Amino acid sequence: MKMLKVGSSGPNVVVLQNKLGIKADGIFGPNTEKHVDRFQLTHNLPVTGIVDNDMWSLLMNLQLTRPEEIDEDTDLQGQYYKTNFDQTIHKHYLPKGEYINGPIVNEYIFLHHTAGHANPHACIDMWGRDSRGRIATEFVLGGIDHRNGNNEHDGTLVQAFPTGAQGWHLGKTGSGWMNRHSVGIEICSMGYLTHDNRTYVNSLCQENQVTLLNEPFNGHNKFHSYSEAQIKATEKWIRYIGERDQIDIRLGLKQFIQKHGPTKGFGFQKDAYLGNVKGLLTHTNVRKDKTDCYPHPDLVDMILSL
Repeated sequence: MKMLKVGSSGPNVVVLQNKLGIKADGIFGPNTEKHVDRFQLTHNLPVTGIVDNDMWSLLMNLQLTRPEEIDEDTDLQGQYYKTNFDQTIHKHYLPKGEYINGPIVNEYIFLHHTAGHANPHACIDMWGRDSRGRIATEFVLGGIDHRNGNNEHDGTLVQAFPTGAQGWHLGKTGSGWMNRHSVGIEICSMGYLTHDNRTYVNSLCQENQVTLLNEPFNGHNKFHSYSEAQIKATEKWIRYIGERDQIDIRLGLKQFIQKHGPTKGFGFQKDAYLGNVKGLLTHTNVRKDKTDCYPHPDLVDMILSL
C-alpha cells in the first residue's frame, strides 16, 4: 500500500478515517494526522503522523469503528472545502437515509445533466423530498437560468453527501457493480430542446443559450448549452475525482471519442454498459434512452485534453 500522509486523498483515506472513528471526508489533513499520531502512540508505533504498511496492517486487523455519522447541523449549507485543483466544493448534504453509507470504493466516473433548473442546492433539496428512494449523484454543478440568463449559480459545485457514501444515479444497466461503485456529477442544464427552443416542460430557452449540433444526438440536435464556467468546473472536478478515487480519467469517454468521433463516442457502448470499461463515462454510454450528457463542442474538447 502507498503511504498515507498529509495531502493524501482518496478511498484509502476514507477507510483510514472510518477506522480511526473520525469524519471521513477522504482528505488527509491536520485532524487526520493528529488522530494517526494518537493511534501510533497508543499502539507503540513510531509517532510519525504517516500511515505505513505496519500501521495499515494493524488497522485492518482491528474491529471496525462505527461508520461516519454526519452531523446535519454542522455539515449542511455554508461549509465548504478546497481541492488541489483550486476548486471550492460546497457541502449541502441530503438528510440521513437519503444516501447509502460508505465507505464505498469508486471505479467509475459518470457525467450527467439534471434536465432541471440552474440552482444546485434546489436540485439536492428536491432529491431529499421525493419518494424515489436514494437517487442522487455525489456532486451537482450549478448553471445559468435558461429563461432569463441569471448566472448566480453558474459554476457553483455542491456535494450532496459525504465522501465514501453513494447514491443511485445510473438506473438499469448491465452491471449492478457499476451502479454501486461509481461517482457522478449532475450538470444543471435543461437538456434537449425543440426546434423552437422550448424545453421538455415547454419553457422557452434564451437564444444565446442554445447549442445546435452538427448532427443529431439520440434524436435531438438542439440543447440547452453547458456554460463556459460549467465546462471549466467539470474539468477541475474530473481531475480532482480521478486523483481522489484513483481512477484513470483517460479511459472510457476520451477513448470512445478518439475512436468513433463525438456523436458516436458519447453514444451507447456495450462494454461500458456491462461495466467492463473503468474510467470516465457519460450516462449515454450505458443507457440508450438518455441524452445526458450530449457532445457539446467545448465539452468534447475538454475531454480530449485530459
